[in-house]
Amino acid sequence: MGIRRFKPTTNGLRHTAISDFAEITKGKPEKALLRPLKSSGGRNSYGRITSRHRGGGHKRMYRMIDFKRTRIDAPATVLAIEYDPNRTARIALIQYQNDKSKSYILAPLDLKVGDTVISTNSADVEITPGNCLPLSKIPLGTGIHNIELKSGKGGQIVRSAGATAQLIAREGTFAHVRLPSSEVRKIPVECRATIGQLSNVENETISIGKAGRSRWLGRRGQSRGVVMNPVDHPHGGGEGKAPQGNPHPVTPWGKPTKGYKTRRPHKYSDHLIVRRRTK
Repeated sequence: MGIRRFKPTTNGLRHTAISDFAEITKGKPEKALLRPLKSSGGRNSYGRITSRHRGGGHKRMYRMIDFKRTRIDAPATVLAIEYDPNRTARIALIQYQNDKSKSYILAPLDLKVGDTVISTNSADVEITPGNCLPLSKIPLGTGIHNIELKSGKGGQIVRSAGATAQLIAREGTFAHVRLPSSEVRKIPVECRATIGQLSNVENETISIGKAGRSRWLGRRGQSRGVVMNPVDHPHGGGEGKAPQGNPHPVTPWGKPTKGYKTRRPHKYSDHLIVRRRTK
């Protein structure tokens, strides 16, 4: 696992820094675990653009990831570490030893081919990357990922490349978890989490290098508001090259941007946040 850089033989390669994919051990995905994935281009069911600057991109198949880990006390062997175009972290192909069925899980940092992982409710199991336990059975201070917010729903948070949260306390029916954003949140102790830090830690140092690679990922170019007409954006208009002119920068629909808080006041989960990510 590392970053691959290039000699600046072309303008596109000059600033390019991409993954070397050294940890990938299998080229083609498991066919039985693939599902079709239709690209929406940022459009809703009415055909209207609700998420701008999206479209095109390479065709993808969705990998069926087991976020729930409901096969309790069934050991599984890691067959391969694979690339997933739908997420930044790597995924691991595992095979359960009792019935030889296969599934995908998110691959932790130190998981290797041939390792054994297990999902259990017992505290006797070894605390190694890839094992899945309830928060009530995980030792304090352990790094975790793929954390449930509601028991049985499956992991919802801490799922991107290099992410890890820390279990810092238990108080009654809740565990206190420090998230990657530095927010401390209460999560029910019966919720499950997976041990370890997620793979592909160098993802944050990747440099796209050229506009074309963004298009491969389905990201279209974005036009600045100051170069638009007033009918299209509040920053638009003016004679010649003009600054945006507003007391505060706004979105195309007039709402403040660049640091404006959009979280709903009095949200239902406010009482679960012990310490916010803002200082």
